[in-house]
Amino acid sequence: MNLVEDCIREGKSSIVLVPEIALTPQMIERFKGRFGKDVAVFHSKLSDGERFDEWFRVKEGKAKLAVGARSAVFLPFKDLGIIIIDEEHEASYKSDSNPKYDAREIAKYRSKLEGCRVILGTATPSIESYYKAETREIELLNMEKRIDDAFMPVIQVIDMREELENDNRSIFSSLLYSKMKDALEKKEQIILFLNRRGFSTFVSCRKCGYVFKCDKCDISMTYHFSGNYLSCHYCGKRSRATNICPVCNSKYVKYFGVGTEKVETEVKKYFKDAKILRMDLDTTRRKDSYEKIYNSFKKGEADILIGTQMVAKGLDFPNVSLVGVLAADLSLNLPDYRASERTFQLITQVSGRAGRGKTIGDVVVQTYIPDSYSIKAAKEYNYSSFYKEELSIRKSMNYPPFSEILLINMSSKNEELLINVYKILALI
Repeated sequence: MNLVEDCIREGKSSIVLVPEIALTPQMIERFKGRFGKDVAVFHSKLSDGERFDEWFRVKEGKAKLAVGARSAVFLPFKDLGIIIIDEEHEASYKSDSNPKYDAREIAKYRSKLEGCRVILGTATPSIESYYKAETREIELLNMEKRIDDAFMPVIQVIDMREELENDNRSIFSSLLYSKMKDALEKKEQIILFLNRRGFSTFVSCRKCGYVFKCDKCDISMTYHFSGNYLSCHYCGKRSRATNICPVCNSKYVKYFGVGTEKVETEVKKYFKDAKILRMDLDTTRRKDSYEKIYNSFKKGEADILIGTQMVAKGLDFPNVSLVGVLAADLSLNLPDYRASERTFQLITQVSGRAGRGKTIGDVVVQTYIPDSYSIKAAKEYNYSSFYKEELSIRKSMNYPPFSEILLINMSSKNEELLINVYKILALI
């Protein structure tokens, strides 16, 4: 805010980007409280008329600050002084729909054209950004302390294999259940986080934690219901699905794909009197739904907030004392070379939602792979340790930042023709 204030004092404008529309109500509340009518709001949940009105305000110079999601980077400020990208590591800054663009790259390009500064802010930098800072391509500034010198929440990692051995087959470990019960008795709030985007099922053994992976790419295999087979989405290798673990020979092979709706059902079963809110794609389709859920939870009208990545970052609820990460494996075993990075980021970010008031927060992370280096590093808030391990793996596999990956999507009414063209491209 001080940087924005400096720009306004110099007669220049500012753009503040947030990765999720869910974060805009809180961010707008803070900036409008300080800068009043100088603030424009711009994101895809606005109607076409509202978007035009905000765009025109910027064009006419009637707004000196814009807060919004990735599309706000294109707003026509004539005297741009700074672009601030909050949570710069977030994949949502990259648009997969037409026109395809990365808001971070657009910001850098505008910086070259207009001479403005670009600030990338995050507690968990992307590997690519931190590598650029390490090689002095960009400047690195560290913030060592939490606001008001508050303590970071204590993270406890629960091995769900042991829960199974103790005959606990619910989605809540014994520790998480008891801590939820205590928090509700103290009238404190809880956030339950399911770290997964969309639907991507992986296969794992609940007894030993083994995950079915491609032996060529070291990426988890994805289960396909139609055809009952496992497929590597990197090299295309297929194998027949099995219900027997190849490591321990147990029959506890599970196809993971739990959703937030099921979590809500389970919470209602165990905590009948708790008031529950859910923040995911299904509950936020309407324009003002983010704001209603945010304000309702902030006012204490609900005890438990269940959500996906929307609740993992940026939100500030002083009465939240407990965060539960229900299945860390869901993001850890996505068929993506960035799976470990995203798991570390998500656990670290969502952990930061606890203990933002006077109470020291608690975080319970449930996993079948407690020995994963990303989970171990997240437990200790040790970005440096994670970065070194991940960079070493990236280098050995020639993944970014040591290379660039190009994704080509093609479609055709003629399947045979499409396959032949793919084969030709593979040889290039």
